Amino acid sequence: MSKKILLSHGGGGEETSSLIKELFFKHFENEILLKMEDAAALEMNTTKIAFTTDSFTVSPLFFNGGNIGKLAIAGTVNDLVMMGAQPKYLTCSFMIEEGFSFDDLESIVISMKEEMSKSGVKIVAGDTKVVPKGGVDGLFINTSGVGEIVVEGISAHNLKPNQSLIVSNEVGNHGACILARREDIELETELKTDCASLWKPVEALIKAGVKVAAYRDATRGGLSAVLNEWAEASNVCLEIEEEKIPVANEVKGVCEMLGFEPYEFANEGTMVICVQEGEEEKVLNILHKFEETKKASLIGKVTDKYKNRVILHSAWGSSRFLEPPKGELLPRIC
Repeated sequence: MSKKILLSHGGGGEETSSLIKELFFKHFENEILLKMEDAAALEMNTTKIAFTTDSFTVSPLFFNGGNIGKLAIAGTVNDLVMMGAQPKYLTCSFMIEEGFSFDDLESIVISMKEEMSKSGVKIVAGDTKVVPKGGVDGLFINTSGVGEIVVEGISAHNLKPNQSLIVSNEVGNHGACILARREDIELETELKTDCASLWKPVEALIKAGVKVAAYRDATRGGLSAVLNEWAEASNVCLEIEEEKIPVANEVKGVCEMLGFEPYEFANEGTMVICVQEGEEEKVLNILHKFEETKKASLIGKVTDKYKNRVILHSAWGSSRFLEPPKGELLPRIC
């Protein structure tokens, strides 16, 4: 690992994984942390909870379909939801640059309130720091979340051959939206972030008794990062049909223009779901009833063809390994 921290260490790909495993795990090692889930599944007396934390430094602070405040709520809520937990409580800390607009801050806070109403989660504690100009870039937000686990056993280590893989929405919308806004790329249509809380569709799956092996919020590193993490965690092969992955035309255009791959672009309201064989139609029928997941698609299967690999099959009959993201793809995406 490099002796200096690079932007790529925060990109969600191989460098991030190296930093976590070679530094943080080295000094913080415990059996809960080493599971590398979206949130830690804990037990407090007889109540099982999920606990997570995240920091948000997105640039720009405002983008089409959201802002840093909405992102902070949805991102933390989704980390809890991916562990089968109902979001209950959040803490929130604001690090504000001297001179920041009060009206902009209020707009961000209002969007946080609106996003919390979608899952019923509450901010119950917080902290505010104002730093001299240049100390932060406008506004940074840190959140921690606690949820009550309502369905147990959700884990990236549960994947087995013949299970199916579903993605809940188009991939790459958030990353492409941020990049277009940051670089002043004009698009023919108004591409919006997919930023959204996912408790309602997951709650519906839980109530329907769907057999889900794993959920994962495809944030930094995108779909590619999730699939590779799962393949490694469960020591399996994931075979994906490329033509079945939903990708917006605007995202394809941005990727073709700049040489990126949509499967590596971040999402902030799109999840990958591993379900038991035979549950696919039931899951899709439920997801298609919700605005956030109406474009859900069955994209592949878990197999034992290789170990720890992801294979991408094209519509033309060719195949290639889908590697985990590498390098400085797009810093400060969330």
